[in-house]
This record gives sequence, C-alpha cells and structure tokens, in this order.
Amino acid sequence: MSFLKIVSDAYAPIKQMYIDPGTGSMLFTILVGTLGVAVYGLKSLILKLRTSFGHKTNENSIPFVIFTDSKRYWNVFKPICDEFEKRGVSLVYYTQSQDDPIFDSNYEFVKGEYIGDNNRAFTKLNFLKADVLLSTTPSLDVFQWKRSKDVKWYVHIPHACSDITLYRLFGIDYYDAILLSGAFQIDQIRKLEELRNLPAKELKTVGLTYFDVLKERRENTPSVHNEKPVVLIAPTWGQSSILKRYGKEIIDPLINTGYEIVVRPHPQSFTSEKDMIDELMKNYPTLEWNRDTDNFDILNRADIMISDYSGVVFDFSLVFDKPIIYADTQFDDSPYDAHWIDDDLWTFKVLPKIGMQLTKENVKNIKQLIDDCLVSPEFASARKEAVKQSWEHIGQAANLIADYLIDKQKELNGERQQ
Repeated sequence: MSFLKIVSDAYAPIKQMYIDPGTGSMLFTILVGTLGVAVYGLKSLILKLRTSFGHKTNENSIPFVIFTDSKRYWNVFKPICDEFEKRGVSLVYYTQSQDDPIFDSNYEFVKGEYIGDNNRAFTKLNFLKADVLLSTTPSLDVFQWKRSKDVKWYVHIPHACSDITLYRLFGIDYYDAILLSGAFQIDQIRKLEELRNLPAKELKTVGLTYFDVLKERRENTPSVHNEKPVVLIAPTWGQSSILKRYGKEIIDPLINTGYEIVVRPHPQSFTSEKDMIDELMKNYPTLEWNRDTDNFDILNRADIMISDYSGVVFDFSLVFDKPIIYADTQFDDSPYDAHWIDDDLWTFKVLPKIGMQLTKENVKNIKQLIDDCLVSPEFASARKEAVKQSWEHIGQAANLIADYLIDKQKELNGERQQ
C-alpha cells in the first residue's frame, strides 16, 4: 500500500464532517507530517535491523578517509591526494561517482572506492571505522548520513571562499573541525555555535586547494585575446538565482549587445530546475550553453562574468582577476544558516566593491555596464583586497591540510608530535 493511499484512507472520516478550508488544510498537513515521520521511522528501523545483523566492519580502523558525494569536488581533493601520495601516507577515498577521476589516477598510497549512492553509501559511512574523515559534504548527522561511533574526528572543508553560512540549515553543526579559506569565516561559525549552544569546533585557516591549482594553471596557460568581449552568465541554482528570477529579461539585452554570450547553468539546475533550463535552451538555441565538467577553459576565455551569489564569482574575480556584474536577486536567506546571523554576509559586502550591480532598472543599459566594468581601476584594486580577506596561504593549502590531518590522527592515537 502506498504512502498516499494510507493518507487518503486516514483522511476519509474527516471528509464526512464539515470543517472550514483553513482548519482542514492545517489538519491535513499535520496528518501527512505525522504519518510521514512514522513511515520514515519504520524504514529507518528496518535499515538498522538489516545492518545490525548483516553489516560487517573491518577490525582495524582506517587512518584517513576522504568522502565525496560527487566527482565535481575532485578539484578540491586532488591536491590533498597528491600530497598524501608524495608523503607515502595511506589514504582511502570514498566516492559516490562511479566515474570519479580518482579511478584514473595511478596512486600507490591513495585508494579510491565507489561506495554506491543513497542508502548503500550512507550505510557504509554510518558504520565506518576510521580515525579522521575529511569531506565537503554538509549536513552530517542531520539527514541520512550519521556520525559513526567508530570515527574519531570529522573534518569539513568548504569548496568556495565565500560565507560559511551559505549552507542549508545545520549544514556544518556536527563536524569536529573546519578548514577555512579566510579568517572572516571564523566569526560566522562562532556565532552559530553560540546561538545553537554547540561545542566549539576546531578551526584552522588553510586557504583553498582548488584556488591554488587554478592559479597555477592560469599562470601556465596563454591568455585569450577575444575580438569582442565574451560575457559569461554563471548563476547558482534555486529561487534566488539569475535564471530563476530574470531569465529572458537578462538574456535578451545581452544578445542585443552584439557581444559573445555564454550561459553556464549550475550543474544542479539540470536536475532541480530541469523544466526551466529546457525551456530556456529551447528558446535560445543559438546561445552557447556550457556544461564542461572542468570550468577552467571558459573562465580563462571569458572577459566578464554575470552571476548572483554563486561561489564561481570569486573563482573568476579573485583567481583570474577579471570583472563581474552581479544581479540583484533579492536573496532569500531563510533556508540557510545565514538566516540565524544578523550581520550582513561577507559576500554581499564585498560584491559592490569588486563589481557592478545589475537591476531591472539598469538592465537596458547592460552594454554600458559591461564596458565600464572592463576598464574600472577601482574594481581591480578591490579584487586584490578581497583576495587578502578570503584566500589565505596562497599556494600552501594542500600542504597545510595534510599537516593538519596527519597531526590530528597522531594526537587522537596518543602519539607525540615530533
């Protein structure tokens, strides 16, 4: 019997009575929620019973584990894997992507393992025996991914240099440590801990591995000289994104500039906003729609980016040192940890300094905005200041992260530091 059939049968007696629409809606919502919790709880109990009787764990704890929920984060983890390999330290790399680039790497000390997806992956993680686990994945101990009693230390590493509070609610609450790109993120975490009465996490500023790699690649790649400006639209996804709020209101004026326009939707948009993306691609078939797994070539090629609050804004402006235009999307922070903090987000304080805001009022003058941004010395100077705030230890991130993980593992096992 389906869940909806259960709800329908349970709701049938209520339909025999007159209840005003507002009260009826509320009662139905409560009923659905209660039954949903019951069904989910039953499924969780069955899963626990299965794993209790059928799941086997290795006797020995794994010293170091990296867990990634997508191959997209290989650019974050590859420098760390390279560093462990260089040091001859064993590392296990768990991934939910069967085609993760780890499997094309010829490592001796780093071992990649596909752990499946959904419940299969979470079962593996929930019963894991390890000393230190590193991940970019938020919501540990919030949804299906639970803290294993046999993992000694959970470490989170962000995959952007922007606000650490731009995760969905409780995204980083239950990690033991967080490795940060810049010191400005420390205050945000401490305020969340205080508001939620959480124990203080161990925080260490280490920089960003993939920024270091991007910088090195950029320095070793010839600059692109375009005949006319290449404008890259690179939004995030969700209700506050450019494509969701503006759509053709931005695309049409951009086409009229005569400049080369490239649209690179967030990868999640092709799943969560498929209908919207399909409609836009149908209406604008002559536009270039970029879906490269590696965004380096398009970032290197573009002269200016139009975005919202996506982390790629900082990839483009801080690493490639190029101007941006950011859209006024009336950001809704209610689904995010940022909603709990009264202070303005660092992202929205720095954006007006490094780029120009696009609004519905000035979108008709977008060509002039682009031309002004391309030559502005003020924006160029502000980008350098933003680098100092958000990207510390340039070129050293992988080394510092490896040092931290190895030292922490020794500490957890009572070994003296050298």
